Amino acid sequence: MESNKEVFSTVHHLIERCKDGAKGYKTASEDVEDKDLKDLFRKYAVQRDSMITELQDFLHKTGQTDTESSSIEGTIHRAWIDLKSAISSKDRTRVLEECERGEDYAVSAYRDALKANLPAELKTIVEQQYSDVKNAHDHIRSLRDAAKNA
Repeated sequence: MESNKEVFSTVHHLIERCKDGAKGYKTASEDVEDKDLKDLFRKYAVQRDSMITELQDFLHKTGQTDTESSSIEGTIHRAWIDLKSAISSKDRTRVLEECERGEDYAVSAYRDALKANLPAELKTIVEQQYSDVKNAHDHIRSLRDAAKNA
């Protein structure tokens, strides 16, 4: 089993990626005009918020807490940063491309976490969340492909 410090670092990294996603999807849901995307982005924002809560609950059970502040890495790697301009362009394909790019970072973070030697309870949480993130990524990608071909 990894040391507590390594487990905390892994969980913190996942929380940061989920915060990025929640913020990106919340922004997108407020600003995008297509009703289907607005509803989908709200759903994914709520999903990420619940994932954050689940990860933070795990940390609390182990006597640790996650800080609310964003990491420098999170700020630098926010793939969601170009989402605002994509939305203002009203280009559905571009909006979906930016969302997919954000999801790429989340999928990568979860894949890395699954390679770590995590406590059984955390591994179960991470596996389920990875499945949810991967499904969101694949759904966004299929919507992007459909928009490109429209």
